[in-house]
Amino acid sequence: MSDTAGKSQVRLKDRLEALCLEMIDKGILLPEAVEQFERCFILEVVRRNDGNLLRASERLRIHRNTLSKRLSYMSYTGADTGAVSSKFKKRS
Repeated sequence: MSDTAGKSQVRLKDRLEALCLEMIDKGILLPEAVEQFERCFILEVVRRNDGNLLRASERLRIHRNTLSKRLSYMSYTGADTGAVSSKFKKRS
């Protein structure tokens, strides 16, 4: 690993720790934090793959059906899935 990559990982870790502290200070509980992280992470990967669930599932290393179910759950629970939601609904 290069020195630059190592420094980048340290900065990312510092930002994540700061975010965790802020969430704890605001009273956000672990289940909500995990759900929020998963939602953000999944939606970003789907967006970067132009709504292609097969490519996104490969990038996430989860089965396509698992991704589909998680996106359905996010829509059901009122997550703002934006453009991803409209592309996803076309395939259902």
